[in-house]
Amino acid sequence: MKIKFPDNERAIWLLKTKGPSTLIALAQAMNVTTEGARFQLLKLAGEGLVTSSTASKGRGRPQQIWTLTTLGNARFPDTHADLTVKLIEKTRELLGEDALNAVIEANGLETRNKYCNAVAGINTIEDKIKILVDLRDNEGYMASYFEDENGFMLIENHCPICAAAAACVGFCKAELNTFQAVLGDAVTVERTDHILAGARRCAYKITPNKA
Repeated sequence: MKIKFPDNERAIWLLKTKGPSTLIALAQAMNVTTEGARFQLLKLAGEGLVTSSTASKGRGRPQQIWTLTTLGNARFPDTHADLTVKLIEKTRELLGEDALNAVIEANGLETRNKYCNAVAGINTIEDKIKILVDLRDNEGYMASYFEDENGFMLIENHCPICAAAAACVGFCKAELNTFQAVLGDAVTVERTDHILAGARRCAYKITPNKA
């Protein structure tokens, strides 16, 4: 499920995927004038979706930095959040923590098999990452990746199961294990940013193992 916004709300998408930004940076990304970007941002601010603060960088004039508010972040779906959390709590209450972990493990195994089937026959790490990113993006994680000097970074700008993950950390552990299983023993996958720890996004460092 990909998330779409009308043209007059593109700043919401950009602030979610790129993080806090200046007016000029947002105007360039939206391919509009700074006045056009300011008009959109002020409208969104009036709706409580974005906010701005002043930051000093070096000797130049202080810059106005725009960010999403809690209400703005809420524009990105959290799949059946309330129902999922209630089911987690009831499973833990009635059946115990071990039973809950068994359910999460079974669900994780199903997802892992789905992803592994999708990359079956794919030999290169980057091609596997591309397929994994497409799968996650279509599930609403706003996923992307890039290559750096140490390997690759997989970025997820949104977590559609955030409420469930907050209620039970087993979901996040299963997710990390799934990525490792899909990409194989040739790499090490490490979570470097975590939304539940207060980060803006989840990020994973994918480092090729030395032969």
